Amino acid sequence: MSDTLDPSTKTGIEPGQSSLPCVMVFNTNDPSGAGGLAADLTAMSSASVHVLPVVAGTYVRDTSEIHDHIAFDEEALTDQARCALEDMPVQAFKVGFVGSPENLSAIASMTTDYAEVPVVAYMPDLSWWDELAIESYLDACVELLLPQTTVLVGNHSTLCRWLLPDWEGDRPPNAREIARAAAVHGVPYTLVTGFNAADQQLESHLASPETVLTSARYERFEATFSGAGDTLSAALCALIAAGTDLQTACAEALNYLDQCLDAGFQPGMGHAVPDRLFWAHEEDDAPAGPDEAGEVPADSTLDADDFPLDTTKH
Repeated sequence: MSDTLDPSTKTGIEPGQSSLPCVMVFNTNDPSGAGGLAADLTAMSSASVHVLPVVAGTYVRDTSEIHDHIAFDEEALTDQARCALEDMPVQAFKVGFVGSPENLSAIASMTTDYAEVPVVAYMPDLSWWDELAIESYLDACVELLLPQTTVLVGNHSTLCRWLLPDWEGDRPPNAREIARAAAVHGVPYTLVTGFNAADQQLESHLASPETVLTSARYERFEATFSGAGDTLSAALCALIAAGTDLQTACAEALNYLDQCLDAGFQPGMGHAVPDRLFWAHEEDDAPAGPDEAGEVPADSTLDADDFPLDTTKH
């Protein structure tokens, strides 16, 4: 007996029909479960989307640090993605760390073919990597990935070092200035996290070159987390794929991340990990995920003035 069921006879669903949006994710496997594809799968599933995970390589890491990275070649990445794309329509792409300029080139080629599909790109901290490798990778991001990117997500300090390395102002760049630097390379929107605020709080700002669209403030956590950026960008991408407008999706994704960190845990001897499935084992009536997170607190919209650089991991 075949283990492949005919969907039209067994479920009443015609081939190609789906109640869930499909999101293709290009990212690296993280065996610690903190970030990478593990974060994408759990965060996006919380937002009720179907994830098409394309493995770009794997970290060799624990919860304390990244020891090494092994990249797949671009042919292996392309074969994975093209096979899935020929079978299923996608509503959004997310691009995390993919390990090599060649993989970035392959992804840019594919996203160009789907120019109407939004792309959320997350830039992690690459300080664990070789300096020459970082330079080559970031150059390829600027040339190949950013022109395809709809929303660029990253920590304030990471994006400043990358996009504004020669900044000479008396204060660090604000969200609009970082957005302008990204826009030079074709990015219309930038979500910048990790601005220090008063009273042990952190702020995040969604900005275009002209204005700040959404801002949110949350309490700073004492713990050092791994995987927060992948979690946020995955939730944002999933919500966009589900048809949520950008400003609402950003606010809900930030609210979801805050709850993931609040429920975070320390599985090993290193950093804490966000609990992206906190909603599945809570006994109270907490929100079920980023698309059901409820209204954003009234004080979550702030003025995007200048804030000092954040030096924490969160």
